[in-house]
Amino acid sequence: MASTPPKHGLDRGTPQLRRRRGLTAATMVVERLWPLVLPILLVVGLFLASSWFGLFRMVPDMIRIGALAAFCVAALVALYPLRFFRQPTRAEIDRRIEASNQLLHAPVRTQTDQLTGSDDPFASALWREHQRRMAAQLGSLSGDLPNTRVPERDPWGLRAVVALLLVIAFAFSAGPYGGGLFDAFRSRPGVEAVPPRIDAWVTPPGYTGKAPIFLTADANREQSAFIVPTGSQISVRVTGGSGTETLDYIDVNGQTRAIEPGVDAKAAPETAAARVPATPVQTTGTLQFSATLVSEGELVLSQNSEALGRWQFAVTPDNPPTIRFSEDPKQAANGSLELSYALEDDYGVASAQALITPAEPPAQTAHPLYDAPEMPLSLPRRGETERKTVRDLTQHPWAGTEVDLTLKAVDGAGQEGVSEPKAMRLPERRFNNPIARALIEQRRILAMDAANRPAVLELMDAITLRPEDTFEELSNYLGIMSARTRLQMARDDDQLRDVVDYLWDIALTIEDGALSSAEKRLKQAQQALKDALENGASDEEIEQRMAELREAMNEFLKEFAQRAQPNMAQEMPSDMQALSQRDLERMMNQIEDLAKSGQKDAAQQMLSQLEQMMNNLQAGRAGQQQQGGQQQNAMRQQMDKLGEIMRRQQEMMNETFRLDQMQRGQQGQQGQEGQDGQQGQRGQQGQQGQQGQGGQGGQGQPMSPQELAEALEQLQQGQGQLQQELQQLQESLRGMGVQPGEGFGQAGEAMGRAEGALGSGEGERATGEQGNALEALRRGAQDMMQQMQQAQQGEEGQDGQGQPGGRQRSADRDPLGRPRATTGPDFGNSVEVPDVIDAQRARQILDEIRRRLGNALSPQLEREYLERLLDLR
Repeated sequence: MASTPPKHGLDRGTPQLRRRRGLTAATMVVERLWPLVLPILLVVGLFLASSWFGLFRMVPDMIRIGALAAFCVAALVALYPLRFFRQPTRAEIDRRIEASNQLLHAPVRTQTDQLTGSDDPFASALWREHQRRMAAQLGSLSGDLPNTRVPERDPWGLRAVVALLLVIAFAFSAGPYGGGLFDAFRSRPGVEAVPPRIDAWVTPPGYTGKAPIFLTADANREQSAFIVPTGSQISVRVTGGSGTETLDYIDVNGQTRAIEPGVDAKAAPETAAARVPATPVQTTGTLQFSATLVSEGELVLSQNSEALGRWQFAVTPDNPPTIRFSEDPKQAANGSLELSYALEDDYGVASAQALITPAEPPAQTAHPLYDAPEMPLSLPRRGETERKTVRDLTQHPWAGTEVDLTLKAVDGAGQEGVSEPKAMRLPERRFNNPIARALIEQRRILAMDAANRPAVLELMDAITLRPEDTFEELSNYLGIMSARTRLQMARDDDQLRDVVDYLWDIALTIEDGALSSAEKRLKQAQQALKDALENGASDEEIEQRMAELREAMNEFLKEFAQRAQPNMAQEMPSDMQALSQRDLERMMNQIEDLAKSGQKDAAQQMLSQLEQMMNNLQAGRAGQQQQGGQQQNAMRQQMDKLGEIMRRQQEMMNETFRLDQMQRGQQGQQGQEGQDGQQGQRGQQGQQGQQGQGGQGGQGQPMSPQELAEALEQLQQGQGQLQQELQQLQESLRGMGVQPGEGFGQAGEAMGRAEGALGSGEGERATGEQGNALEALRRGAQDMMQQMQQAQQGEEGQDGQGQPGGRQRSADRDPLGRPRATTGPDFGNSVEVPDVIDAQRARQILDEIRRRLGNALSPQLEREYLERLLDLR
């Protein structure tokens, strides 16, 4: 018989025991379920991490489906252990409570146990007492935490890696490259076919100076026809294509020529060639086509018979250069050959030279020792066509022979152009000493034909037959004998050429003495500097060449002054040598500054001016006296007088303006005559200086109306006197053969109108007429200068009849070729020298170009452009 429930203690239905049993049951469920659920959670975590990292979006569909199937299988495998899960029983829960609270005699289970057997009241009472006592131990029950035993199964903590990846992937999914949860269940969208990138450009030849044309640039996409120079390089690059692209050039006649990749071919309509299958030259998906355009046509880029691009080209031909003589070849004052010529070409001439051939072909048996002299020509600067080259060929053995001169020009494409031939006698140095003259003649004979050596030896024997009567200096005799011995012992052409050069040195020594060596050194220094400028030498080399030129110039001027002083004393002023030395030094400094600043053309032009000045100086040393000196002095006096008239006219115009302003001030203050004497205007210094009353005008004393009227009357008289002087000047010019221009007549008329305006008190009109007179005087002076120069050139042509190309020194220039000092008008066109500011600016630009060129990060296209700037000639 079962016992009745106890009256004291906890029974099975008390809330405290039920709560403790529920918590213990939950703990036991977690302990049993967590190890079984953890595998499926890890699989799900890896799946989520893969989705948020965007892995399923990146891989192809086959890999995505395979990965998704793998995760499904893994999930099923991870779910299999769940079938072993079982709920904890009441007895297991009670035992867990007793074990966790360390209770003895199973007090929890005692509360639910019942007696079996008989219905003995004593036994029942005893059982209830036992329950009551056991219930007393259940006053404060506690539970413990779940013990899943996962750390024992995963001692390395690999489960934490999955959790870490999950957190990182969740944060990454918020970015632009993050994935979604359903990427594994979405098929990857088909990738659109990306069209290949096409880059096409045309590079004109470098000598044209034209920039490349980018055919595929945004600015040129709408343009289909392009004009390019012949010889331009067409380049087409296809990136990301299939490798089957083809390029064809179709000319105007319809003939097609295939351009193979990686081959530089001419896009010319030679023959209609069939395409030969070839393995394309491909590097990382790139095809490169290149061809040279020489004719008009259309360039077609296609792929599988589908045109990817079309460009039409109109090819401009490159005409050969033209060169001609602008003046007949002539001999400069110092004997140099002077050539004036004009050059024209589409894109500029690359080089030019003068070809010298003998007028009569030598005999077949002749054995010349020297070829024709070489004479490269200087090229005009940009924007110019005419140029002049002066080259001293007097030292060449061909000097003095009849030759034909032909000019030859070559452009950047190698095309040549020649001029018509000009016959002339090569300039030669004139020797006054008969012995020197004879040596030079025999030197030319020996150089033109080595077979004439016996005749030259006979002449040397004749010259040295009586040395005491023939030679003033024994050293000259010894030099000729030395040359004779060398000539007699010469065995080959090189030794004969040494004798020819030695004869020239002996002749110079006999003619000029020590000056010949100084002159030779000066010419060598000038030529070295000219070569350095043409070759684009560095600043250090130019500085060295300039130092050599200065030293040679000083030595030459020193020797020249010693020899020329007796002959030039009457021709040159006493301070001319000091002035010339300063000007020469200034010119050489400017040449050096221009060369260092990058203005090579200006430096070469100034060096040519320096050479011309030295040529004129040597011509003066040779004894060439100017014809008609008195007449040119008279012309110079007339120029001085004209300059004085223009100066006085300018002063009168200024004074008229001042008096007119003063007169207007007095008219504006009528009614205040008491104050007019205290409010006079200044400005009478110039007029009163003419009248000998400079004291008052210089002090700025006020003028009364009466004094103002007297000043206007004096100006009227002075204007009339100036008009008479102008008429006298015109009559003097007519007497000298110079016809006054229209400017002088207009100036006289304007002076007359100004005189009338001054008489009537019209200061404003008088000022305007005086300005017109001054402008007309300037025009007349320019016309007068031109007529004087033409008359002077005519006289020079008459004076040079005995010498081919002879030229005399101008009367208005000093022995160094500079305009003489004069008080006449200066129009500012005598010397063209770059300003100092221009030179500094040019040097700054050059430094900036070099700085950018030294920047390693500069684009290649910019670097090539800067290199072309530095390479300009």
